[in-house]
Amino acid sequence: MGVVVTDAEVTLADVLSLRLAIEEPLTDGTRLVLRHRTTGVERQVTLGTPRGRARDASVAVSLAPLDLTPGRWDAYLEQEGPRDRIQSVDPGFSLDRLDAYALGRRTMAYRAYRTRNGFLAIKIDEAEPVADVRAVWFREGRFEVTGLLAYTGLDDDDQPREATLALRHSDDEATVTVAATVKGVRFHAALSLCDVLAATPDSQGVWEPSLQVDGVDGRMPLGARLDDVEGKRRRVHYPRALVDGVPIRPSFTADDELRLEVGV
Repeated sequence: MGVVVTDAEVTLADVLSLRLAIEEPLTDGTRLVLRHRTTGVERQVTLGTPRGRARDASVAVSLAPLDLTPGRWDAYLEQEGPRDRIQSVDPGFSLDRLDAYALGRRTMAYRAYRTRNGFLAIKIDEAEPVADVRAVWFREGRFEVTGLLAYTGLDDDDQPREATLALRHSDDEATVTVAATVKGVRFHAALSLCDVLAATPDSQGVWEPSLQVDGVDGRMPLGARLDDVEGKRRRVHYPRALVDGVPIRPSFTADDELRLEVGV
């Protein structure tokens, strides 16, 4: 069929926008087929007549009405014969685009990307407010973290908001809290590691951080899901700090949520 995606984006309105390099114009009745990689469920959309020259075309498909479920959906084109999986040369990653997309209040998040084998696919996740981590470090006996508030619907401005960072011990009810700085959708927080050690007698265990922000219901977990690095528990490793002889290290769970491992 000779179709290659040169630019793929899910817009702020959850519309899949594709720029195609094609050898011949797409015919009337051409269908975009999305197939769930795990279940095999398919959704089909008949494309209108693409705008553009014979070697260049643009298509746009609204994803919300397709009732797509979480997971990965591979993309195919069908026209006058067997379907062909759509090749892509666009890696589908732009942090600026992803940040802008995450500013909206959403229950489902859609992302277009290129697979390892060079094909177009859509990744879909359930979305809820989250404090997306951009940097973590230890400095002068403190745990510090910065990031972006995602899927909250808050404005990206300089408006200060009251906020609290909390660390909760995973095995008991011990909690350490500190005021956090939030301006618009950007946050920064710093917490004394000595206070963490003092909160439990044996200085052992895993601590779960969360952020409470005025204007957002509930506590937001600290995670890192907006970038293109998956499986951070295996791929992202932070150096440990020694506080009063006790090792403390940030780490990620299998779901890319941040944790502090103390004495482990």
